[in-house]
Amino acid sequence: MPTPTLHSRTRRLLRRPLVVAALLASLTLPLMAADSRTEFLQLLDRPRVPLAAQAGEPVAADGLTQIAFSYAAEAGERVPGILVKSASSTGRRPVVVAMHGTGGNKETQVAFLQRLARSGFVAVAIDGRHHGARSKAGTGSVEYVDAILRAFREGKEKPFFFDTAWDIMRLVDYLETRDDVDPKRIGLFGISKGGIETYLAAAADPRIAVAVPCIAVESFRWAVDHDSWQSRIGTVQTAFDAAAKDSGVKNPGAEFVRTFYSKVAPGIDGKFDGPAMVPLIAPRPLLSINGEIDPRTPLPGVELCAEITRAAYRAAGAEEKFVLRIQPKTGHLVLPESFDASLAWFVRWLKP
Repeated sequence: MPTPTLHSRTRRLLRRPLVVAALLASLTLPLMAADSRTEFLQLLDRPRVPLAAQAGEPVAADGLTQIAFSYAAEAGERVPGILVKSASSTGRRPVVVAMHGTGGNKETQVAFLQRLARSGFVAVAIDGRHHGARSKAGTGSVEYVDAILRAFREGKEKPFFFDTAWDIMRLVDYLETRDDVDPKRIGLFGISKGGIETYLAAAADPRIAVAVPCIAVESFRWAVDHDSWQSRIGTVQTAFDAAAKDSGVKNPGAEFVRTFYSKVAPGIDGKFDGPAMVPLIAPRPLLSINGEIDPRTPLPGVELCAEITRAAYRAAGAEEKFVLRIQPKTGHLVLPESFDASLAWFVRWLKP
């Protein structure tokens, strides 16, 4: 799979900053690994309650077996999931976890889970915090947005990406207990919100062997600094507007975005931003899929992440294990051929 070149206009715009960033990355990657990963784990940390895992009866159809399961991520938080595998699957198989986007649920990933299962994987999806079966409605993002506003006001939760990253790490704990999963071959795939949770969890947890974040890798800081934050904030607009009203801010701009991030996802535009976290996945295989004109992941910020990440992979002698796939003339969408590329990436590196 060829590595796409940088968008020419963006290359002209960012040539010097990217070169400087890549140089700095080559000098500071060991410190980044020590600091960003350690501090992110400290931020996420909470008591590791027993998993108390439960699994339903297998349901067979069309040569596949589907199992509903759940586990405890923390006190008072059970995570429901779906596991799909070939009905003829035996022994320990590589597993791929698929994470949904804002307003989605685990069921939206079933079609891809089935493709993965037919390719020899154990395939898994879970509901993110305040989504799917973890919400009263079962669909949509109203409770997720409400939780983000609560986090702004009270500071007791981290529903904006971070809490679900913790749930993924606890999912890995659960997968390690299963006799049909090879714990050394765990892959993680995510779309949009789920893609951000993918790169955060993969950066924090080396047990994740392969990662494919889709329409997700970005620099929150670049977007704020260059007045390109509106689409990302738009995913939680109601919470943002209420937070601004609480704060007496009539026309919230970049400065209030920084304040908002500092309360609902502290560090997301700094020490836990894409350029700091994504390189920590090296030298494990990483495929980042982005849209050329996606306003939620502005291309210059994507390419800033990519340049620093390439430096990390070069330093690790693993340049072939990082690919940035830019979908031409595409916004916030994963094209069918990118699902194909994702499946091929997992087959290449996890070898089902």
